[in-house]
Amino acid sequence: MNDAAPRPGHRPAPAAVPGRTPAAYVPAPADEGGDARSPASGARRSAEDGGRKRNLEYPPAPEPLAVPVPDNHTHLDFRDGPVGVDVAAALDAAEGVGVSGVVQVGCDVASSRFAVAAAEADPRVLAAVAIHPNDAPLLAARGELEAALAEIERLAAHPRVRAVGETGLDYFRTGPDGVGAQRDSFRRHIDIAVRHGKALQIHDRDAHDDIVAILRSEELPSKVVFHCFSGDARLARICNENGWFMSFSGTVTFKNSGDLREALAAADPGLVLVETDAPFLTPHPYRGRPNASYLIPYTVRSMAASLGRDVDALCADIAANTAAVYGRFDA
Repeated sequence: MNDAAPRPGHRPAPAAVPGRTPAAYVPAPADEGGDARSPASGARRSAEDGGRKRNLEYPPAPEPLAVPVPDNHTHLDFRDGPVGVDVAAALDAAEGVGVSGVVQVGCDVASSRFAVAAAEADPRVLAAVAIHPNDAPLLAARGELEAALAEIERLAAHPRVRAVGETGLDYFRTGPDGVGAQRDSFRRHIDIAVRHGKALQIHDRDAHDDIVAILRSEELPSKVVFHCFSGDARLARICNENGWFMSFSGTVTFKNSGDLREALAAADPGLVLVETDAPFLTPHPYRGRPNASYLIPYTVRSMAASLGRDVDALCADIAANTAAVYGRFDA
């Protein structure tokens, strides 16, 4: 996506048709007969899926939620497959199933600028800005990290920016040589969040103990969010003790994610959020296909079933928790 402007004369989105992919996410006929090896046709292979061709058709819309919830973390500027969807159309599709707004998250200077532009253009979007932990060592090696962080700080002052993130540590993609730069960048982001009064959105991959150690050693903003929570019940209890929010993605629906469901059960209901991390981490039963904010209801209903809770009550908690972190979307 590259168009952050809302459509002129925008009206509330119509209810989605359950079982049908929203029209904005359906390829035009000209796209459907392309060379299956061409990225433009949507077929691609990656190391993470074992080199297999992925199904890049967007899943069908779920039944709408009766109590709307926001998507805590998404990337509207990331495209996965042949369909390019502008911001307004993506938000319309989400609104049609009871997803009331999104936090558009930056990973570098360009995507952080996009997040601010999207939040300026549409009241259903709030922005988060940051340098991703995997990018920090690369920028540091080129002598460009300081300039990038200066721009993130400038963007963080914008009133539609409500969080600094995603920042944190990632020991899966960055080796030992990059750890020092990641930790320094993480601390700098924490400081930016504190000084600008913003929430902190954390990216934590294979780095739970070091993330917690750094958080405990720094002055923190009043709201801390573990994006795409990937810990176990022990980490959930640590979050409970510190008042740190836990945002669950489609991974909590995966059959092999018993530890995540145990963490969800251990989490304080007043600290639980939900997200897509779209276009990644599509919930069961559509794992591996492109993700979008309109698919949040699959994750929420799976969470409610795992907890033995009423879906509407869980949604009400999530909506209230999201407002506690970011404030009003239309303010």
